[in-house]
Amino acid sequence: MKSTTEATMKHGIFLAILAAGLYALNSPFSKLLLGYMPSTLMAGFLYIGAGLGMTLIGLIKKAAGRPETESRLTRQELPYTVAMIVLDIAAPICLLFGLTLTTAANVSLLNNFEIVATAIIALMVFKEAISPRLWLGILFVTASCALLSFEDVSSLQFSSGSLFVLLACICWGIENNCTRKLSSKDPLQIVMVKGSFSGTGSIIIGLIRGERITHAWTVPAVLLLGFVAYGLSIYFYVYAQRLLGAARTSAYYATAPFIGVFLSLLIFREIPGVLFAAALLLMIIGAWLSSQDEPLKDTFARYITRSQSY
Repeated sequence: MKSTTEATMKHGIFLAILAAGLYALNSPFSKLLLGYMPSTLMAGFLYIGAGLGMTLIGLIKKAAGRPETESRLTRQELPYTVAMIVLDIAAPICLLFGLTLTTAANVSLLNNFEIVATAIIALMVFKEAISPRLWLGILFVTASCALLSFEDVSSLQFSSGSLFVLLACICWGIENNCTRKLSSKDPLQIVMVKGSFSGTGSIIIGLIRGERITHAWTVPAVLLLGFVAYGLSIYFYVYAQRLLGAARTSAYYATAPFIGVFLSLLIFREIPGVLFAAALLLMIIGAWLSSQDEPLKDTFARYITRSQSY
């Protein structure tokens, strides 16, 4: 039983880190594409790309004759499904607004605030256990985010771009816990629902705001980025949550911002200052503490039996 548990835990960790690596592509490549497509429409097409990609995977699985082993969403999960959709409309829009006002490296690192939001909400609303080590990790992550959010340390002025990114992280923190309530259901269906409804909602909002597509080539480019960075990432994240719980999955997912920072510095040749370097050090410590906390045994026990269908 112990070896099975350890193997399943490792499987969950691998899926969480894989999801993180795919999502890390989002900030730098979205920053590039924002020069050619308005932010709200881009948020919509990112999720549409995720939904279309997962639909294609579902059709391939069906054509291959793979049996249906996953539970489908029901009316009982409707409140969490609606909340997931609404939050997935708000979060990417806030993130992309933030990207237009600050650097891609800053945004990548600030994304780690999602750990804090997810863990606090998991504790306060869903009563999920959080170890002292994870609390310490949360403290370091919060301190790092505070440093990154200051536009001018001497006058203590907050960067509006950073505040938009932090707001996106709060939305995703709530959404992560809603998704946890759906983690026993078919991840393919969850991503298709996210993509279809959240994407359509964002596109409608963008069109109402007067945004328009001026470069046709950006649509397939954004759809592809959405499939990889959102679709596949969410797909693996849901499976990881099934095995690890919301707070612990979010901790391993914290590797995404560091990959994103590396890509951003490589692509945009951004030279980070002393403040960024200090924030990066704090974030590394916080992410390491978070990922090394003791297994959340109660949470894991709830999901271990469900994992056997994967």
